[in-house]
Amino acid sequence: MHRNRLPAETTVRGLRGGALILTLVAVAACTKEPVEETLRVAVVAPRDIVVSASAAGAIEPITTVEVKSQASGEIIEVNVDEGDEVRRGQLLARVDARIPQNAVGQANADSVVAKAQLDNAEARLRRAEMLHSEQALTGEELEAARLDRATAYAASIRAERTLEDARTALEQTEVRAPSDGVILGRTVEVGSVIAAANRDVGGGAVLFRMATLDTVEVRALVDETDIGLIKPGQPVTITVAAYPNRPFRGDVLRIGAEGVLEQNVTVFPVVVRINNEERLLKPAMNAEVEIHIGQEHDVLAVPNVALRELREIGPAAEMLGLTEEDVAAQIAELEGVSTEGAMGDDTDRPRSDMAMRAARPNDPTAGGEFVVFTMRNDTVRVVPVRTGFTDFDYSMVLSGLVAGDSVVILPTAGLLADQERRQEWINRRVGGGPLGGN
Repeated sequence: MHRNRLPAETTVRGLRGGALILTLVAVAACTKEPVEETLRVAVVAPRDIVVSASAAGAIEPITTVEVKSQASGEIIEVNVDEGDEVRRGQLLARVDARIPQNAVGQANADSVVAKAQLDNAEARLRRAEMLHSEQALTGEELEAARLDRATAYAASIRAERTLEDARTALEQTEVRAPSDGVILGRTVEVGSVIAAANRDVGGGAVLFRMATLDTVEVRALVDETDIGLIKPGQPVTITVAAYPNRPFRGDVLRIGAEGVLEQNVTVFPVVVRINNEERLLKPAMNAEVEIHIGQEHDVLAVPNVALRELREIGPAAEMLGLTEEDVAAQIAELEGVSTEGAMGDDTDRPRSDMAMRAARPNDPTAGGEFVVFTMRNDTVRVVPVRTGFTDFDYSMVLSGLVAGDSVVILPTAGLLADQERRQEWINRRVGGGPLGGN
């Protein structure tokens, strides 16, 4: 998941005129001098919140065509090479046409003979019918004349079909482009002898590979933690190494129904379609895909590290030097926020929208209700905040804060544990413990 990072933070060393001065004393082993640690705060300000999922893939043509010849013989002409753009019907190569030409000549002569035989048979049939009407010819002789005419007609049809097939075979000696596209590769040279592709299914030599590159695709593998946020039609930005400063635009075409396990991580194929009218994107180019899941522009935002749930108020207040009575009094003033168990581990506290983000940690739309510690009038106060869209670093502020407010960024649990271990080490050094000396 890609996150928008540019924290606007300031550092405050103390609170003037207030009751709180946050000072953590760290004593060095030799000097034993106190070192003042700073309190980090962030200023609430408008910013862009963008959530996207990143993946990698390769450029692929939508369709790839293998061009074969339906004629057998020697290649006598090749007119295109790899990388050439061709139009539908353009001549790509030519096969020796002498045998097909001879076949056309023979079929044409046979057709002429068959037509003449048909004309002769029809004339004999007309005379036989006339003589039969004058009772000068028997019925059997009339039926024989009709049979001769039918036989001649069938021979004429066979001759016409043979001539048509011969002409088609002659046309097939010219290998033409089946569609507009780009030649991806050629496997034939002048002088090569090829077999016809129509003699068996899938047979014949492949002369050229070509594809249409006006529109291309990228099949990217997206982590399963992000796949639930991706839907067809979402905008996508694609970058390739050949044009690092030129992003290409596309959109999600479809999402694979079955995941793939790669290095113990389940990923799903996502097909992205890209307009490529300038033909800059080539098949097999490696591409970085950024799927735009959602974005909010110029909205008031608060760092997520400043947000706390109600059950976290107690430990956070203790770090800031506030007493339970101070926090309880402040919470009592906050409309709609319960004070019951604010400083304790009260599992019976009613759940609100605050639980949405915990229930859906990967959903950027799962806002909620939180509290922050703000510095107002040189005093740390607890303020309820309602948040919306988030990039998991910053959340959009729906209510509770205004531009310019300063919110305290408190250490995480891991950082606190590390600080405790460091303080214990210092105490042992100062007190002459196992790690220190006298």
